[in-house]
Amino acid sequence: MTAYLSVDGIRVSYGDLEVLSGISLEVQAGSFVALLGSSGCGKTTLLRVVSGFVTPNVGRVRLAGKDITDVPPEKRNTAMVFQSYALWPHMTVFQNMAYGLKLRGRSRSEITAKINDLLALLHLERLGPRNVTQLSGGQRQRVALGRALAVDPDVLLLDEPLSNLDARIRAELRGEIRAVQSRLGITAIHVTHDREEAMVLADRIVVLDNGRIQQVGTPEEVYHRPASPFVASFMGADNVIRLAVRRNGASHIDVTFADGAAMSSARLLLGEGGAHAVGDASLTEMDAYFRADAVRLVPLDDPSPESALCLPGTIEQRSYPGGGWRYNVSSGSHRFGIDEPRKYPPGERVNILLPAESLHLFGAASGPNPIQGGETS
Repeated sequence: MTAYLSVDGIRVSYGDLEVLSGISLEVQAGSFVALLGSSGCGKTTLLRVVSGFVTPNVGRVRLAGKDITDVPPEKRNTAMVFQSYALWPHMTVFQNMAYGLKLRGRSRSEITAKINDLLALLHLERLGPRNVTQLSGGQRQRVALGRALAVDPDVLLLDEPLSNLDARIRAELRGEIRAVQSRLGITAIHVTHDREEAMVLADRIVVLDNGRIQQVGTPEEVYHRPASPFVASFMGADNVIRLAVRRNGASHIDVTFADGAAMSSARLLLGEGGAHAVGDASLTEMDAYFRADAVRLVPLDDPSPESALCLPGTIEQRSYPGGGWRYNVSSGSHRFGIDEPRKYPPGERVNILLPAESLHLFGAASGPNPIQGGETS
């Protein structure tokens, strides 16, 4: 299938600093793509390359089969929704949303019909005459979205538009943005550093780090089958231990962890229903990443299943964020962050059960045995 939007070999540098390092990406018509990464990874620069506000040093941008690399922003049929809203403070809601259509020379009747439809779609029906300075943050972001949609863009570009809003309004607007995008069938690219936001909104997630794409996939693929340690950690699997590994046939590995209070070993299934392993099958050491909510804490005298690695540990700290308990658990020189519905007191000795399916295995990084876990603060 031919891509509707493609960027090919994009490089962007500011002096000696290379911000994008050979980015290539294809976006299908009508899809919702999230560019996900931490601050400074290049995601906003990539969005601005697509919009035309940044010209790449190397590479091409194509939209609907046309090379638009050198086309100025105002002549690309794209529309941007900014983090800061960027609304005209002296204009009403209606005037802000109609501004782009007015610049395009549309008739008054056409503008009125279009904006009234968008006001209804975005639940702003009674706010058209109101000045935007009288609106809440969520309402202003709806106005900014309506202004972008009014010009019927080929691609809707969203630059962290929800980051200034409180958690409740942010969750509400996620659903509204996704519903509007699906209803209109518009192609959308959304920049965010929030993995939950990317998972909720996007058909496909593009994970970036240090100006490079680390993985492209559906939310399920990126979450359950991370392609690198960075992706695993960024998607929440930020507990990590180093294991000694011995292959046992095509579908199992024997693993040993010797940094806790006692030697721990297990035979783990690989692949579907088991551990997710990336890299050389002949490696003798691998780093195992796991999420706080993917493992269990059990009393020391509970029997341990053969298919799970069992680490002895001690409860160092606990907190209650709601729905269950969050623990810092020490095991040897490691500190792990673990979510568990059962309540344990600080100082309690427990076993940490790591089922095969909770583990993402990668070739061991150079350097000493990693001891960073996902500790709570």
